[in-house]
Amino acid sequence: MNPNEDQRFRPSLPTSGEIAWHDAAGERRAVWLSPTAPLPGRAGPAGDATGASAALARVRAGEALVYAGDFQGGRQLLAAMRRRLARGRRPVRGDPRARYRAERARVAEEARLLSRLVLPVDPGWRIPLRRAPDVAAACEEALGPSPDRPGLLPLRDLLGMIGAHEWRRRGVPVPALGARIHPWYGVYPPTRTEPSDLVAEAAERWPVAGKRAFDVGTGTGVLALVLARRGATVIATDLDPRAVACARENAERLGLAERVEAVEADLWPPGRADLVVSNPPWIPGEPHGPLDRAIFDPGGATLGRLVGGLTERLAPGGEAWIVISDLAEILGLRPEGHFPALAARAGLAVADVLEARPAHPRARDEEDPLHPFRARERTRLFRIVQATRPNP
Repeated sequence: MNPNEDQRFRPSLPTSGEIAWHDAAGERRAVWLSPTAPLPGRAGPAGDATGASAALARVRAGEALVYAGDFQGGRQLLAAMRRRLARGRRPVRGDPRARYRAERARVAEEARLLSRLVLPVDPGWRIPLRRAPDVAAACEEALGPSPDRPGLLPLRDLLGMIGAHEWRRRGVPVPALGARIHPWYGVYPPTRTEPSDLVAEAAERWPVAGKRAFDVGTGTGVLALVLARRGATVIATDLDPRAVACARENAERLGLAERVEAVEADLWPPGRADLVVSNPPWIPGEPHGPLDRAIFDPGGATLGRLVGGLTERLAPGGEAWIVISDLAEILGLRPEGHFPALAARAGLAVADVLEARPAHPRARDEEDPLHPFRARERTRLFRIVQATRPNP
């Protein structure tokens, strides 16, 4: 594989329109740069004297607040707005499904409101505020080349880009690899280690050396790299070109580019494999942003297509390792035993199951409205094989 192939990917600037507002200097105009939030209907000035209560009243009325004060003051205002929203949260009673839907609605509402606190952006990805950091590298990684005219970007988005830039620079430790994975902006980071731990455990039980494998929905490439470290040759697929480029870069960093080929595909590459691995989105629901696509699967369609396509993609004697959380079953979003039944309908059988308890911080956060359910969550690796049919 060409080690420079990942350099072909370039983010495209997500301008979705122009917005005007007035401040002490008169009318201003700027392009809307958010990759996640819709273009506001109107905008007005805000600054160091703007309080959280007044800010929330204005954003609830549909106004974007163009912050022109001190950058650190803007961060404090955003945090204060978030705290006020949290204080106004009412506990939700009822069954798990109702509580889950209420929490998803709350998260969406918080994102909608907080994304209306926006910063001016000058050409060169410069933030023209006091004490503003240099964000050019973070913005270019996320959004591509700078626009040649003023723009507006939600502070919430910008902080996410800065955090993603630091993760990409420093990497995320993955114990199953004994190395760090460097996630890109918009690609789900491997902060949940259960999937990679389970695949590593499976590879010890059922060795993969010399096998041809597919990693479907690779993201950062972490599962493909776990297999490659243990001797498999892997084609890693993703529908998102950013994820494909990220996986290629991680393979290069770990010296595994000869064993891992990352390609853009809607689930499947050509041909068949001895082994298919996948950690597909595990909650049937609508994603609210790019990272959500790794978790939320509208109508369970992706999981259904994945399992339904295995028979045609597995080589004779081949098997699949599907890693999936049972949180959807705990929340009542899927019936218990949904996955084994899905496999059976595809002419497949569950031969073995490995299981891991949640290790991510949210499982221990007792203030999370869904904590009682997250604490019970298990991540399972289902080893799937061709079903044996009884003799007539």
